[in-house]
Amino acid sequence: MKNLYDENYFERGIENKKSCYTNYRWIPELTIPLAFSMIEYLNILPDEKILDFGCAKGYLVKAFRLLHRQAFGYDISDYAKQSAPYEVKKFFVESYEGDYDWVISKDVFEHVPYEEIDDLLKKLSHSTRKMFCIIPLGENGQYVVPAYELDVTHIIREDLNWWREKFSTNGFVVREATYTAPHIKENWSNWERGNGFFTLESRHANF
Repeated sequence: MKNLYDENYFERGIENKKSCYTNYRWIPELTIPLAFSMIEYLNILPDEKILDFGCAKGYLVKAFRLLHRQAFGYDISDYAKQSAPYEVKKFFVESYEGDYDWVISKDVFEHVPYEEIDDLLKKLSHSTRKMFCIIPLGENGQYVVPAYELDVTHIIREDLNWWREKFSTNGFVVREATYTAPHIKENWSNWERGNGFFTLESRHANF
């Protein structure tokens, strides 16, 4: 699976019909406001430790760091990690298991096979106190946002309640599950039920 996230996926995804990405690069005017909105929405404090789970080239990690937050990144794509900015690579970790205050996971869990999602969530519930997830949602076997169908690595197409139950049965308390979050992914607002925003607390974190 990890071999799919190669140069073609990130740089020529539309051309190669693998993803929605073209020339995946650092765009500070988008990523820094995104990180700032997450900090405000979640009240992430300067001394809290963040893991960007599925960080790709680490651009959100870079933005958090520029905003004086202790962010680290984890990803399975060798290409993405090798292509990351030099100043970000030192904040990449080899394992997502640890003792984080926050795990941030934006547009990642839909890539996980159905047979693996339970085990992954259980492990994450032992690695973080809180988690914030943004997930493309599906209805009747298709994504609500048509563009999400263009990514060949997208697997899970389920609705808000399916994900709420999945988190609840795998070690998390769902504090909020909604279709919107302030200033985050507002470009998809034409699809009212296209994305899910989940704020979670772990039942198992003991550090």
